[in-house]
Order: sequence, then C-alpha cells, then structure tokens
Amino acid sequence: MSNNGSCARKSSVGGQALIEGIMMNGPKGSAIAVRKNDGSIIVEPQSFKHIKDKYKIFGVPFIRGIVNYIESMVFGYKSLMRAADLSGQLEAEESPENMSKLDRWLNDHMGPKLLGVLSGVAMVLAVGIGILLFAYLPTLVVDLADEHLFGSRLANFHALFEGVIRAMIIVLYMFIVSRLKDIHRVFMYHGAEHKTITCYERGLELTVENVRGCKRFHPSCGTSFIFIIIIVSIIISSIVLLLFPQLGASNTVIRLLWVLVKVVVIIPIVTGISYEMIKYAGRHDNIVTKIFSAPGLWMQRITTAEPSDDMIEIGIASLKAVITDNPTDDTIG
Repeated sequence: MSNNGSCARKSSVGGQALIEGIMMNGPKGSAIAVRKNDGSIIVEPQSFKHIKDKYKIFGVPFIRGIVNYIESMVFGYKSLMRAADLSGQLEAEESPENMSKLDRWLNDHMGPKLLGVLSGVAMVLAVGIGILLFAYLPTLVVDLADEHLFGSRLANFHALFEGVIRAMIIVLYMFIVSRLKDIHRVFMYHGAEHKTITCYERGLELTVENVRGCKRFHPSCGTSFIFIIIIVSIIISSIVLLLFPQLGASNTVIRLLWVLVKVVVIIPIVTGISYEMIKYAGRHDNIVTKIFSAPGLWMQRITTAEPSDDMIEIGIASLKAVITDNPTDDTIG
C-alpha cells in the first residue's frame, strides 16, 4: 500500500453493512451500493427526513442521541430491504420455485396483506424476545444467584453483575449468528465498510489495494456503542438502586417492575449519554476514548470479517457517492 500524500483525519462519514451491499452517510447525504445478481454495481442515493430539522429540540445534546438511535434503526431497516430488492435477493426468495408449500399457499390465498401482518407480528415478537433475552434474563439470573448462592449479599453489586451477564449474552449471541452463512457475508461487508472508511480517513486514494491493507476495526462502530451503553447502564442502574433499594428485591412483581423501569426510563437516558460519548470518541484520540472503545474493537473480531475484493469495490462505490471533491470539507474538528 502506498502512503504517498496521506494525512490522518477524522471524517463525518459512517455506514452500515447490508445484504450484498453497503450504505454510507456523508456530507453529501446517504447512498447505498449493491452488487446485483449479474455482477454489476448499482449506486442509489437515499433520502431521509430527520425530525430534528423540523423540531430543533430533538437536536439538543442527550436528547438527540435517543432520536438518532431510533431514526438510524428505521433508516437502517429501510436501507437493508432496499438493498435486498436491488440485489435481486427478494425476487429470488419470492419466486415460486424457492417457496415452500406453506409459503406458496399463503401467497396464493392470502396475498401481500397477510404477509404484511405476519411481518408486523414477527417484528413485535423480535422486540419481545430481545427484551426477555437482554433485559429480563440478566436480572433473573442475578436474582436467583443472589437468593440461592450468595445469601442476598449482592444487592450493592446487582447492576454490575447484570451488566456482565448481559455482555456475555450479547457476545455469545453474536458469535452464534456469525456462524450462519448469510450473516457471515453481511459481516464481511461490515469489514469492507470499516476498511474503506479507514482508508479515506488516512488520506489514501480509494483503491482496492489501499483499502485491503487497512484494518477492519473502527472505534466509531455501532458495536462500540453497544458496549458503551452497557458500561453507562451499569453506572446509572447502580445509582438508581442505591436511591431506590426496593427495586432490587427478589420478587417476581418487583423484578418485572425493575425491567420496566430499565426499558422505559433508564435505557433512554443511557442511550442519550452513550451517544454523546461515542461522538466524543469519534473526534478525539486519548486514553479515555481508547478505554471505552476497547471492548467494541474486540467485539468487532466477531461482527466483522475480512472482505473479498468485490466487496471492497462496493465500499468504495458507496463512499465516493457521499463525499465531496474537497476532502477538508468532510473533516470534523
């Protein structure tokens, strides 16, 4: 890799791995690049109306983190489905020869309306399972361990052990899904996204050779955001339990109430604080940001994989669509 004329910089670009493609955000907006079934690359600009543009209060620090998190989930899902559509994956899955007998019967007799309802039900179930797995289960495990193994001596460390167990569940979950073939390809595109952004931030020419030589780990990745959320949630939850020790009682009703408090009250606060921390980490490189970024960088060994050259080409195409001709315009201070 050539380093001629390179200069390190912090940029305002970011992205997301998609099905056979990559979505990038930058000064010129958003765009997705997808590899079609015929091998060609299609680049399509994406538009999204941010609520903060209409209501300034949603752009205020700490509030903007919650709003941006929700918006990124909505926009990310739309980009994911659009990429699947452009790549031809949806058409392939929905073709009669690829349908199971049950899917074919439902499609013939019920049509798109039922499929829409089923998609909605699936989404609700996914959210419910997520709450049970990542919110309720850690609380239940710590309560049972405290009651039967430690003689109720873990009250002051309840939030800490919850956070540790939650992190272990997340790591195990991500490791398991990374073994799935389709998810592994998405993780390869995730690696291509990171390597492309790193190449750009190093001031190198965006070529396959240069991108290939860059690391696939990036401190501003959403994976780092997850672990920052866990760390901040441990701190906030510990403070809440110190102020309201009744919430730490090993009682089914109290346990469910504590989960509700975390989901409705604590998680939005934690998300707002964590967002500001990840933005700070994106602009600064010091011992504090390195400590907070370290767990996420380690986790990226699971959530990213080394991409192939054709995936790197997708990353380059998507990034070029959202950056300006003058690199200094894309730099953040």
